[in-house]
Amino acid sequence: MSICTGMGEAMDSFLVFKNISKAYPGVQALSDVSFSIAKGAVHGLMGENGAGKSTLIRILSGDQAANSGAVYIDGKKQSYNTARDAFDAGVIVIHQELQLVPELTVAENLWLGRFPSKAGFLNSAHLSKLVADKLKSIDIDIDPARKVANLSIGERQMVEIAKAVMLDARVIALDEPTSSLSSRESEILFRLIARLKAEGKVIIYISHRLDEVFQLCDSLTVLRDGKLAAHHTTMQHITRDQVIAEMVGRELNDIWGWRKREITEKVRLKVTDISGEKLPQPASFEVRSGEILGFFGLIGAGRSELLRLIYGADKRRSGTVTVDDVRIAANKPRASIEAGCVLCPEDRKFDGILQGRSIEENIAISARRNFSPWGVIRAKKEAELAESNIKKLRIRTPSRHQDIVYLSGGNQQKVILGRWLSEQNLNVLMIDEPTRGIDVGAKAEIYELLYSLAEQGVAIVVVSSELPEVMGISDRILTMCEGRITTSIERQDFNEKAILTAALLDQSAADKNERQKVASK
Repeated sequence: MSICTGMGEAMDSFLVFKNISKAYPGVQALSDVSFSIAKGAVHGLMGENGAGKSTLIRILSGDQAANSGAVYIDGKKQSYNTARDAFDAGVIVIHQELQLVPELTVAENLWLGRFPSKAGFLNSAHLSKLVADKLKSIDIDIDPARKVANLSIGERQMVEIAKAVMLDARVIALDEPTSSLSSRESEILFRLIARLKAEGKVIIYISHRLDEVFQLCDSLTVLRDGKLAAHHTTMQHITRDQVIAEMVGRELNDIWGWRKREITEKVRLKVTDISGEKLPQPASFEVRSGEILGFFGLIGAGRSELLRLIYGADKRRSGTVTVDDVRIAANKPRASIEAGCVLCPEDRKFDGILQGRSIEENIAISARRNFSPWGVIRAKKEAELAESNIKKLRIRTPSRHQDIVYLSGGNQQKVILGRWLSEQNLNVLMIDEPTRGIDVGAKAEIYELLYSLAEQGVAIVVVSSELPEVMGISDRILTMCEGRITTSIERQDFNEKAILTAALLDQSAADKNERQKVASK
């Protein structure tokens, strides 16, 4: 039988979760969760944001202790006092929110705590060679001497994955590992997973990408509301629709939910010849009232860099930005916000949320300038604002006072959206990777919010690495390649092959090559 509701553990079980329960003030995160994973298996762990996946993995990694129940590895009951105890037991977790030290090099991060030294002094040359050789052996092409702060998110993810391989862990949990990776980097990861599986490692693969789960996993556990919804000992005879229904407790037929709406001729956002250090080629485009404009391109195409230039987070070299015909001062996010042009950034952890602060503070931080004269914070107003957005956006939390770092990725994204919904004059919403690492149920809720805002006349700009998502929710798509906007495609002309081709081919370079061919004849 493929579905079990009890232990159902096979004789070859290597990792066992037995009757795990965990409660926080006001919320039961896990309730009597039991399942097992065989040695040398890739095991999928799925569930909506807030289902209990992160809590279970924190217990496995020693970050938190269960209120009851136990974890067994290779038949031995584990008793962790610290995360170091779990590390010593051979457990490594690669979190979606990466745990690297930005100011250290790649080599230093990979060997942190285990530096090769001579007479107590760090042997940097030896360290770099060790790391370079190891990275080469697993097909990761990153200079060990580069600072992590200068790497892209995808490159940082690959460094985290390399760390797990180099530490020779027995159990490796990967939390949304491909959310920031290019297709080539994902292929490298999949080859690494196959290699680790062949070596007898247990891989826990946490992802909302069903195609990847069905491609890679040997077995699957689904959590819902902190409880075991299903445990599949094999991936045979189960369907994607079945897994989605197990996750959300209901059928989801059309996750995108796109609907036709009025798109007026009024231009809300006009970008003219904008460029910067990371986007040297000038870019121009317009977005109309009620329109959802999608940007698609491979990692490194310049999509995120373009949004950051518009918002003022990165320094412009040239160009202008106007919102409702009003020109916005360059390099000043505050000027952009005051004009009603806001950004939900790609990297929620470092650029979006205020870590260590409550949900209430994260929602009110920008809007408080409108109701806190002379710097006097109006606590009642902020509480009302937070409660309203928690209810409207269905943010799963026991309290508005909850520290935002304890929310799932999807709920953190909703808090950032709540921050901008609290603005009095929201005109343009730019959102980068709107559903990265977010479950299908929360995705549908975020898409519905975007449609609702567009129907109110807000101009929406969406950047996503997932082509089905861009095609599913956009009215028009601009493709980018090597820092250039290569083409504009209307919804009625959406075609996966055409969009991918435009994203892979710099049309200006192609035109130049064609002209050279003609000239040579």
